[in-house]
Amino acid sequence: MYSLSRLEQFDRNVRSKYNVYNSVFITLPFDAIDNTGSLLPLFTEVCEKGFSKQESPKEIFNFFVERYMDNPTEKEKIDMMFRFVQYVERQIVLFDAVEDAAFSKVNNLEGKGSMRDAKDTAEAAGLQAKLQDLLDDFEVRPVLTAHPTQFYPGSVLGIITDLTDAISDDNLFEIKRLLSQLGKTPFIKKEKPTPYDEAVSLIWYLENVFYETVGELVDFISRSIYQGKPMGGPILRLGFWPGGDRDGNPFVTTEITYQVADRLRSSILKSYYRDIRKLKRRLTFSGVDTLLTDIESKLYQSVYYSDGELFITSDEFRDGLLAVRKLVVEQNQSLYLEEVDSLLNKLHVFGFHFASLDIRQNSKIHDKALKALVLEFPDHFPKGYLELPQDERMAASGNITKSVNVYELSDADAKSTLESMLAIREIQKRNTEMGCDRYIISNNDSALDVVETLAMFRLSGWENPTVDIVPLLEAVEDLSRAGEIMEKLYTNETYAAHLKSRGNRQTVMLGFSDGTKDGGYLMANWSIYKAKEQITEMSRSYGIEVIFFDGRGGPPARGGGKTHKFYASLGSDIENHEIQITVQGQTISSNFGTPDSCRFNLENLLSAGISNRLFDKGRNNLSADDKKILDDLAQAGYEKYTLFKQLPEFLPYLEKMSALRYYSMINIGSRPVKRNTSDKLNFGDLRAIPFVGSWSMLKQNVPGFYGVGSALKKFEDEGKWDDVQTLFDNSLFFRTLLENSMMSLAKSFFPLTSYMKDDPEFGSFWQNIFNEYELSKRLLLKIAGHKELMENYPEGKASIAMREQIVLPLLVIQQYALLRIQQLNMQENPDEELVSVYEKLVTRALFGNTNASRNSA
Repeated sequence: MYSLSRLEQFDRNVRSKYNVYNSVFITLPFDAIDNTGSLLPLFTEVCEKGFSKQESPKEIFNFFVERYMDNPTEKEKIDMMFRFVQYVERQIVLFDAVEDAAFSKVNNLEGKGSMRDAKDTAEAAGLQAKLQDLLDDFEVRPVLTAHPTQFYPGSVLGIITDLTDAISDDNLFEIKRLLSQLGKTPFIKKEKPTPYDEAVSLIWYLENVFYETVGELVDFISRSIYQGKPMGGPILRLGFWPGGDRDGNPFVTTEITYQVADRLRSSILKSYYRDIRKLKRRLTFSGVDTLLTDIESKLYQSVYYSDGELFITSDEFRDGLLAVRKLVVEQNQSLYLEEVDSLLNKLHVFGFHFASLDIRQNSKIHDKALKALVLEFPDHFPKGYLELPQDERMAASGNITKSVNVYELSDADAKSTLESMLAIREIQKRNTEMGCDRYIISNNDSALDVVETLAMFRLSGWENPTVDIVPLLEAVEDLSRAGEIMEKLYTNETYAAHLKSRGNRQTVMLGFSDGTKDGGYLMANWSIYKAKEQITEMSRSYGIEVIFFDGRGGPPARGGGKTHKFYASLGSDIENHEIQITVQGQTISSNFGTPDSCRFNLENLLSAGISNRLFDKGRNNLSADDKKILDDLAQAGYEKYTLFKQLPEFLPYLEKMSALRYYSMINIGSRPVKRNTSDKLNFGDLRAIPFVGSWSMLKQNVPGFYGVGSALKKFEDEGKWDDVQTLFDNSLFFRTLLENSMMSLAKSFFPLTSYMKDDPEFGSFWQNIFNEYELSKRLLLKIAGHKELMENYPEGKASIAMREQIVLPLLVIQQYALLRIQQLNMQENPDEELVSVYEKLVTRALFGNTNASRNSA
């Protein structure tokens, strides 16, 4: 029988179905003027034709008005644009649901990258025992973050889920009803979500997707790979940032942290309670039924009749299930044993915490807190502590042993920081140690940042904290000193003792987003690779097992793209006991939003680690010559990007020509756009998400490619092209790096902003960007041997093309509104009310574009 290709499956199950259901959708009347749905396709067509003729968004919109509207007032034109935005927002939801419903048809869930494939490959090579040993010592930990790159209201998330199910069942009647509901459901939140709101939204995914999917995956590994033998570790764990991530977010308080931790615990207990009730329906045997009734009652009390106290501990729950299992095996012919084992596996993974809550704070806040503490309690510190040279201060920090009364501190930064440390201890009492056992220091640029954080734990009254202190290295300069920073830590007597109490395991977090913003695409990725090698070498020499935790976003410019290929490409000089990765915004809904996509992407990450350590061990190591080429490429890209950043037009271009400042106006996340509160835009304080997002809104995607073309051209000009071509052909790391950059290029659309080339202030700046885009595109196609970008991922390319066509009206409307705002503000007495209306139009278009950016660049 003929097997359809992935592109053919996409055409049949995504493109065709979307076109059918969209034709139903645009005929539904949602407002008093019922011709919006009929005008939107015409507007899309006008946009496409206009850009093919190199017209500006202003010219395109004006042509549409003249052709299809009867001499409208400005208010009528604005009303029409708002209605177009509303329609496009809902078309995006429809396309998401269609793609989700088709996931298992477009992607082979049992093919390469699956755990079934890993098991079969190991069996064929006689490596079953080695695979078990590897999994005993290996773990994947996705860490869910609420970084604001997508935030539908809960009501819309529910519709998406129901719509996906209806599309899977081809239930046209229900699809039409849900589309009608969607048309009448508000998308815009009137108020910014609190960190607790963000946590509740993500806990929905824990309860409705991860709980069952992770459980089933661990069950498969237990039965098929371990074949009844006990598993050494949980293999999969989950992490969680909402409610614990304080970096630049003044709305995360200690009270919020407690609320989120309690919600995580009550959510997992509810899930266990539902499973126990299902077990009771099957395990109706003498003796077993009474054990289950006791567990059920205690879980019920802990969830529904509790102000925080537990009526059953995790150990008691496990012991009760083991007693049930014993009776099932010994007296009841192992009937329904798999169901009992499945619940034990879930308990092994999720405990009583569901997902480990990480606490994160910026080192600059720590500096302020520590200075305040020295001023208030000088006798708690060595004499002249703040004036000591850094090495002496590190050594002296071990002598900080006295504690303070945290709740009576007068300085807000000091009180908040030490309160968060005490909160970790309290959460560990409530949710077990795994409930909250990491403290992450962002903007960490020295070993001193880490040892002083440990000192502040002691100041809070926690003498021997059961906490992993995690430095987050982000800037290119800090990454280049990674080995030196870690050696200073490992040789610090006080910190070495702390590490010993933590099993001589050190987690180090590496930030892709800020690294790219700081040093450009090539330098950021290569700096992180080299930092991992340095840290691995240093850690091994001191007998420390290092764990890497990668702060990645969805788009390539923030470390996303084909993530599993990145992990599969790492050589044996980089420690790979665990894969820990942040999952944020649209990446949660696109990669883990349904059971099929969640399973597929979790298995790809597991398989990447297995391949790297078992099947391809040593095969992906880079030679000295390879590293020299990558050094030269990264340096050339860095120099080009640095010169670009230093142009006087750089920040003004983002401020005036992009939607950057409008990020602070949309209610999709609780965090401010900048880490500081000043009105002046400072590049260092600008968060990576609005930075990358603003380029994405312009369809220029600078952080994902700028400098790549210039770096490759250097080799071409010097007659060394064969060197980079050989590296691309033989190195999975380098090939993945460039393929992800191609994705950024594929999502760029320069006709949208080509009118800027004639701008007196920014014309040459726009041309600079476009020239680098053209150069990067030419040389990336040359090295890949392709005629078109992403031609080796045809279904991914098709998905991007459809999304771009859907959001094209939003992009035109946003650019038109930005131009109109500029025009109005140039008048002697600007109409502030009209400016405000157009600003709302920009933010609404931004909101829609953001939610559309499942695979945003």
